[in-house]
Amino acid sequence: MKKDIPFEPVEGVAVAVVPDEAAAVEQGKAGWLVYLINYNDFALSNVIISSNGYGLDASGHTVRTSTLRHHFPEVEPQSAVPIEPIDPALFHLNNQYWVSYYRGTQIFDKKYVFVPDSIVPDNLIPIALLGREGVLHS
Repeated sequence: MKKDIPFEPVEGVAVAVVPDEAAAVEQGKAGWLVYLINYNDFALSNVIISSNGYGLDASGHTVRTSTLRHHFPEVEPQSAVPIEPIDPALFHLNNQYWVSYYRGTQIFDKKYVFVPDSIVPDNLIPIALLGREGVLHS
């Protein structure tokens, strides 16, 4: 039963949204890329990430984006993997990334939610592991 599963806190794992020139060329506008970052000294196994956006549009109507799912067999220690590009037109929504992974036989999961209008140039900070600036959620 669910009550019998120990849920340990997630540590050393973050999600970052980073301006990306390559994505800008593809999309023909300001491009941004979402990364999963593993700051730990161990690999993350069987990583599954579910992403979606939700909130209100300018008229006050409820908006929900499609849910996208991504799988990475392994994310190496002290590394980052790109998850997906994100359209700046979605920055006014809550952008949620639900990350689940294994360390050994223990499962971990955490939701990372970028609240509306938090992905802006004013919130960029240096992310050493990427060697670039981005909006970091840990």
